[in-house]
Amino acid sequence: MEFDVIQGDIARQGADVLVNAAGTSLRMGSGVADALRRGAGEGINEAAMSKGPVDLGAVATTDAYGLDAEYVIHAAAMPHYGDGRATAESIRDATRNTLKRADELGCESLAIPALGCGVAGFDLREGARIIAEEIDAYEPDSLADVRFVAYSDEEFETVREVADGVRSR
Repeated sequence: MEFDVIQGDIARQGADVLVNAAGTSLRMGSGVADALRRGAGEGINEAAMSKGPVDLGAVATTDAYGLDAEYVIHAAAMPHYGDGRATAESIRDATRNTLKRADELGCESLAIPALGCGVAGFDLREGARIIAEEIDAYEPDSLADVRFVAYSDEEFETVREVADGVRSR
């Protein structure tokens, strides 16, 4: 599936689905979750937590509240137990389950961050490769516009370079 890499704040994206880089408890803490919570209001954190905890790699869906989206998919790439570190498998599963859930909801557009590559400590280059491979290989039913969103200049350059490599295969 075709996808774009863009730079910006995921909470300011307009899409049918915005994806939260969540932990298994679904409590919205720092990083992407904090940006989404600030944009949506505290109700989104309460709604997310009411659906948790979930298994590592699983997803939960909430309303987007004040964000420019219909839904937020909370993708649990990070465990809220043990060392709290994301793994290649958890990132792959969370990405695949996110794409599948968006399709099940009939969504056409989705904005996804670098799941597991912030506070969960997974290497950005490797995490971006996993996410880009999952998006590239996905056969959508309704999804047509997928944006891989990177926040900082450095993150954007890394994600763009990795995604270009995946897409050129």
